[in-house]
Amino acid sequence: MKREEVNIDFENSIGPWLGKTVKILEYHLQELFNDHGLDLTKEQMIVLKRLHNDDGLSQNELAFLTLRNKSSLTRLLTKMEQKEYITRQQSKEDKRINNVYLTQKGKEVFHLTKPVIKKMITKMEKNIAASEKKQIITILKKIQNNFDSKIESI
Repeated sequence: MKREEVNIDFENSIGPWLGKTVKILEYHLQELFNDHGLDLTKEQMIVLKRLHNDDGLSQNELAFLTLRNKSSLTRLLTKMEQKEYITRQQSKEDKRINNVYLTQKGKEVFHLTKPVIKKMITKMEKNIAASEKKQIITILKKIQNNFDSKIESI
């Protein structure tokens, strides 16, 4: 059986550019958190944001909304509980369900992330026109929909 040679032009495909950009953003965001004395990771910040918008989500809902599997979310929540950012409480209606709530400390940390995130967004969008920003968002949504239209963005 003869194998057909497949040529791929990685440098002119979107994937590597998206991947590199995400890594750069994650690195700079972590650097900003550290510079501002925030004991926080990007993943923890995403959970804080989700709970800020909808406190008391179940772990299953939180896993779905943050695109994480249940076991990795459990590890993440355990670390956040140790830092006293969140608390988990068993549902009164269904003992198998844990609901996740922000603590006062978690609310304060989320509040402290806002100027850091604003700084990050300002740097990221520097020299990008509003029309270009709109076009980038439109393209990224198309890419996401190419994979699964049911996935809600983070």
